[in-house]
Amino acid sequence: MTRVGNSSDPRVQRTRQLLLEAFMTLVQEKHNFHSISIQEIARRATVNRATFYAHFEDKYALMEDWSREKFHRALVHQLPACSALRRETLHSLILAVFDFMALSHRYYRPSNRQFEALYEMVVQQELYDLLLCWLQQVPSEIPSPVEVIETTAQAISWAIFGPAAQWCRGGQRVSKEIMAHHVLTIVVAGLSPVVTVT
Repeated sequence: MTRVGNSSDPRVQRTRQLLLEAFMTLVQEKHNFHSISIQEIARRATVNRATFYAHFEDKYALMEDWSREKFHRALVHQLPACSALRRETLHSLILAVFDFMALSHRYYRPSNRQFEALYEMVVQQELYDLLLCWLQQVPSEIPSPVEVIETTAQAISWAIFGPAAQWCRGGQRVSKEIMAHHVLTIVVAGLSPVVTVT
């Protein structure tokens, strides 16, 4: 979670970007999240520790922001600019998640298992937020209660994330296209009490 209040200030954005880039470089060099210290991140970003703490609570918060930004970039490349809840968009989203999880899984090391869990939590939460946004934009003749919409978004986010995570851990014996087809069928069925997906 970012701590700085005015994230639109160019200086704040620049400092945040320096911290994220320093973190990414250190992860690539060390291949071990736990051995990276806040002092190292700050030194590499050419800022002091107080500046680091002005932006992030700790290195886990920085890693969470980094993961979120990485996932957003992956979705921007694979989803249409004006995405909405349609079968085609859902299929693209599912494929994007499988691609992203497969790529990320290649960089996991046994020493980074806690890092992996936090990373996956961010992906699942971002999926939930995106699906909730799409569900809230769908016009409905009979509006569903908020808790139904939220529960549906939560269930569907896990229906996409769970198979992608398991597929990555299981050696990817089935193609992502086949997996995406199966997941899409389940997702569309799961959405049917709330919305008809065309």
